[in-house]
Amino acid sequence: MKLVLALMWLLHWLPLPLLGRLGDAIGSLLFKLIKSRRHITLTNLRLCMPQLSEEERVAIAKRHFQVYVRSVLERSILWWASERRLRKLIHVEPSVPMDLITAGPTILLCPHFVSLDVAGIALSLESPVCSIYTEQRNKVFDEALRKGRLRFNKIKLFSRAEGIKPIIRAMREPTPFFMLPDMDFGPKDAEFVPFFGIKAATLTAAPRIAAATKAKVIPVIATILPDYQGWKVTFHPPWENYPGDDMVEATRFMNSFIEKEIMKAPAEYFWAHRRFKTRPEGEASVY
Repeated sequence: MKLVLALMWLLHWLPLPLLGRLGDAIGSLLFKLIKSRRHITLTNLRLCMPQLSEEERVAIAKRHFQVYVRSVLERSILWWASERRLRKLIHVEPSVPMDLITAGPTILLCPHFVSLDVAGIALSLESPVCSIYTEQRNKVFDEALRKGRLRFNKIKLFSRAEGIKPIIRAMREPTPFFMLPDMDFGPKDAEFVPFFGIKAATLTAAPRIAAATKAKVIPVIATILPDYQGWKVTFHPPWENYPGDDMVEATRFMNSFIEKEIMKAPAEYFWAHRRFKTRPEGEASVY
């Protein structure tokens, strides 16, 4: 792992167009070699996009492998490039909403697009931020990942094992909570709500925390700019009257929003994750 990290450090000196093309090439190769992840990706796409032809879904899947590998290689830039270079490559639209963030508790809701780490860096360049962190099995990589995410401003990373209390305390300072809401962590604290029409175990944490802290929820989406120009990070307006009284309906609204954003850049969502791993009682695995 130390050798891998040394290689990544060397890669961050490359121009982004060269690094991006390298990621595309490796991604195309891995699409052919890693059958298990290819199967998961194509299964997800068949479930979520039945209106497309198989040829169209395969094209999206192949592109997903390319942009995913790109995101891994480009992480070297996020971890080691200068602030000046990062600001040149990260295009924020319309801007980091510091007036809203400093006005009170805020949840920055960032779905699992492959460039989500770019959104985290864009935010941390301007503001303190807190988030939940899952410790990596490899200690060397874990240390590198933490250092990469703690480069700017005052960043607080809390272990998932600590629960939600330290997050709520930080939000009341106020420190915005950078939240990744859309992974399948099993049935605990989750509800089966539709995701592209398929029942998906979805954490209800976003609306519950918003209700408990009276936080505004601001979605943030990171995508890749064309022609290897960098990345676009879009801060959407806060959701109005969210979450309301019905946490399940609020979770369904969140999934619906994510679906619409996915369709703007379908290959960039994290399809290689087993999003439908947890099934309602009595339903067989889809994988």
